[in-house]
Amino acid sequence: MPFINTKVNIPITAEKEIIIKKKLGEAITAIRGKSESWLMVNFEDNSRLYFRGDGETPSAFIEVKLYGKASEDEYENLTGKITDIISSELNIDKTQIYIKYEEIVYWGYNGHNF
Repeated sequence: MPFINTKVNIPITAEKEIIIKKKLGEAITAIRGKSESWLMVNFEDNSRLYFRGDGETPSAFIEVKLYGKASEDEYENLTGKITDIISSELNIDKTQIYIKYEEIVYWGYNGHNF
C-alpha cells in the first residue's frame, strides 16, 4: 500500500502525469512486496515551494508512505529511481529534489485495517 505524493512548483501536463505515474509504478518495485497494483499517486503542481529561499527555480518535494518497513538499501535504490524520474521528466535539477519516507503501522482499506 504505497502512496507517492509529488509536489512541484512548476506545471505538470496531463501527459507528463501519465508518464510519471507509470514510471513510479515501475520504481516502487524497488521495495520488496510493493507493486503498482496497490500504488496510489497524487500530483500537486504549481505549489508555492521555496528551496534555499528561492521560489523560482524548479523544485520538488516527494512524499513516499509505505505500509510496513523497507531496508536502507531499498530506500536508497528507490530514491535514485524517483530522483531520476522527476529530474528527467520535469527538468528539475537533482539538487532541487527532496524525498521523504514514512513507514505506516496501520493502513485502512475497504473498511478495515491491515
